[in-house]
Amino acid sequence: MARTKAALGAGARLSDFLSASLLARVVPAEVIHDVLNAHERNSQRVRSFPAVVVAYYCIALSLYPEAAYEEVFAAVSQGLAWAAGADAPMRVSSASISAARSKLGWAPMRELTQRCCAPMAQPQFHPEAFYSGLRLVAMDGSNFELPDEVDNQAYFGRPGSRTGVAGYPQAQCAVLVECKTHAILAANLGPYRDGEWEVCKPLLAALTPGMLCLADRGFNGYEHWQQARQTGAQLLWRCASNRVLPCKQALPDGSYLSEIMPTGVGRAQARAQAITVRVIEYELPGLPDAQPRYRLLTSLLDPEAAPALELAALYHERWEVEAVFDELKTHLLRGRRVLRSKTAVLVKQEFYGWVLAHYAVRWLLHEGATRHRMPHADLSFASHIQLLRREQPRSGAFPPKARRSPAQALQPPHRAKRHAASQAHAQQAQPSHGQEA
Repeated sequence: MARTKAALGAGARLSDFLSASLLARVVPAEVIHDVLNAHERNSQRVRSFPAVVVAYYCIALSLYPEAAYEEVFAAVSQGLAWAAGADAPMRVSSASISAARSKLGWAPMRELTQRCCAPMAQPQFHPEAFYSGLRLVAMDGSNFELPDEVDNQAYFGRPGSRTGVAGYPQAQCAVLVECKTHAILAANLGPYRDGEWEVCKPLLAALTPGMLCLADRGFNGYEHWQQARQTGAQLLWRCASNRVLPCKQALPDGSYLSEIMPTGVGRAQARAQAITVRVIEYELPGLPDAQPRYRLLTSLLDPEAAPALELAALYHERWEVEAVFDELKTHLLRGRRVLRSKTAVLVKQEFYGWVLAHYAVRWLLHEGATRHRMPHADLSFASHIQLLRREQPRSGAFPPKARRSPAQALQPPHRAKRHAASQAHAQQAQPSHGQEA
């Protein structure tokens, strides 16, 4: 069915509150050049739509979900026009945009999330983001719908329904989130038919010693626990209340030590590979929707250093992940049911741009929370952006600097200096997470 091209419009939207200069502060152009070079996707000559701008464009797609492709590019290219001394941003056709996106692919966008989505909270400014010196993080998954195209259905799949199949193909995503700041630290996308752990497993690369990872009941198998603990992070995961966990040692706070063992091996081998865990069971009386009993597994074995009551209360920080999914789907996409992209490759590309756009918004909110010494919970996702809108210059895709010629504005760093320049800029221009602005 033919579509009418949408314009940006005059209504106040979340996308209006973000200048592309913010994107360049969170995702520096030199870092993009470095990633593009590593993937051999960088522009080899000056073009009207260079590869670095394509990367910013993929982020901006989530900031302008209602606008046509050409209108989104016009918003991104305002900074290029300013830097090059032009009177108006350049215009390109939707066909050129599609070709440029296809050439970029999705792997560089995924690496940008890996390099730029760093933890934000610092103990001296936001101690509520930590427990006993451990940074609180949580991981979970969610599904979202995709355009009803042959390639999307073939790669991602379509769930069943009472009438046969659902109306749209669906993808399954997983995120690792810093609980208090809502910063997405890692993200992965997979087919709807994949198992939940299969989609979540790549997130383990972002877990580090000094973190306390919270997760729901889908992540408590022996192999899952073993792989997550190998990262050095501590774990606090919910498990099924009917799981057999024999008490090996009762502890004074009401919790107890038990063991989890691998399956599919002999009894002697299973006992040799057993992992000691601490089990915490509790109830939530007086809540109408509460279940009869909740059960947690944790790698924090000392009841004096981590009392059971504190961990039971702490576990509910995991629900911050649900708020992140709401921010992604409701605020950034403006309630849009599906992403735009019609092929699996471009869906992945758009997904990682979506994650980077969310991170940029959360970084902006974090800067305000740090500057005013306020808890993140006291600042809403949308209203804080509106407050800072008046302070953010709409200078476009690159930070303000002396105007250059169009060729200089679009030119990638010189090959001989590329690596050194990118490393220096990453240290100087990367957002100073948790520091006073």
